[in-house]
Amino acid sequence: MFAFAQPRPRRRPSLTPMIDVVFLLLIFFMLAARFGMDAALPLDPGAMGAGDYQGPPRLVGIGPDALRLNGQAVVVEDLPAALAPLMDGPDDIVVLRPRDGADLQRLIDVAQVLRDAGLTRLTVAE
Repeated sequence: MFAFAQPRPRRRPSLTPMIDVVFLLLIFFMLAARFGMDAALPLDPGAMGAGDYQGPPRLVGIGPDALRLNGQAVVVEDLPAALAPLMDGPDDIVVLRPRDGADLQRLIDVAQVLRDAGLTRLTVAE
């Protein structure tokens, strides 16, 4: 007759390595995630043609390398000073109009300069 060895008890798989991997993934995604809100720049989409515009024109044409206020070339840093004579207060509407080739970052930079100068009503037009 054959003598067989004692059967070994079955090993149960250990969950420790799997739990370690799950915690490592959790830590990775927590550190890689972006918390909080990005800076938001509120813009007025316009009145959709409602009402008549009163006052002097305040149209800022934004090109890829040039900035124009009512058709006259102006430097970004001088834009708030150039707008001052055309405005009664900081709540007057200023229309921003990106031209062909102007990217979104350029529009945001100009809008931020105007916001920093205290202007509160910026409208983007096509």
